[in-house]
Amino acid sequence: MKKILAFLLILGFASSSCEPDDICDPNTPTTPRMLIQFYDFNNPSVLKNVTSLKVIAEGKEEGVILSPSATGDDRYLTNDNNVLLPLNTDTDQVKYKFIINAENKNPLLVNEDNLEFNYTRENLYVSRACGFKTIFNLTATNPYILTDKVPADQMWIKYVIVAQNNITYENETIIKIFF
Repeated sequence: MKKILAFLLILGFASSSCEPDDICDPNTPTTPRMLIQFYDFNNPSVLKNVTSLKVIAEGKEEGVILSPSATGDDRYLTNDNNVLLPLNTDTDQVKYKFIINAENKNPLLVNEDNLEFNYTRENLYVSRACGFKTIFNLTATNPYILTDKVPADQMWIKYVIVAQNNITYENETIIKIFF
């Protein structure tokens, strides 16, 4: 009887120290990236595919991975009508080079425009397994700054619209770029 009681006591202590596995469900929304869609400048209601677009964050050598299923340098290129770009969780701004025709052998056809995004950050607790996520709000006064090294009439990005200031989920269009 003492052996059974001792066994139950040991089993009780052993099981009370166990904790459930802390695994973050992949479907749990985490820090969102910013969804940018590209539109035809001459027909503003029509989405338009970019040609060989590469996006590089300031201070980085490699581009943002725009095509995760591709291999090699093709991972950094897209010919789609939208991109998801990460924002910086440590500062209130991020600068990107948007390079269209990045793979073209003729350097005169490669065109680079620069976009700087300004925002505020808020950290939200998700769960013990997932930790915190950051949501972003583009500033109301200067949400973006569009610049280029060439004259304005040679920029490939013609116009930018902020569709929504709050960046909470990845499936909501935040920026519309017309070219």
